[in-house]
Amino acid sequence: QVQLRESGGGLVQAGGSLRLSCAASGRTFASSTMGWFRHAPGKERGFVASIRWSSGSTYYADSVKGRFTMSRDNAKNAVYLQMNSLKPEDTAVYYCASSPHVLDYGSGYDQPRVYNYWGQGTQVTVSS
Repeated sequence: QVQLRESGGGLVQAGGSLRLSCAASGRTFASSTMGWFRHAPGKERGFVASIRWSSGSTYYADSVKGRFTMSRDNAKNAVYLQMNSLKPEDTAVYYCASSPHVLDYGSGYDQPRVYNYWGQGTQVTVSS
């Protein structure tokens, strides 16, 4: 299996920035795509961003495009989510996830069901 561990969450004022990290270990060779999802109370877990290990190609939810940037460091088996211009609506528990599939439009990159391994989550709270 693949083990994922997030870090970097915290409390920040609206307009501020945070950088989340996710370290992968175990059978990382089985991972083709990494994703970030978030879960706020009363809502379903929603897609934030994804990245392919091989190419670095990224996809973003419309709600975060232009504000968030996902990146990866293949040598470190780590992915990151740089979050700028944070809004109170961004408040949620953020999870990183791993998928064995090379995901793109039409292949469910934004669907939790195609990600097989999940981290424990890290809380992001944005105050107004």
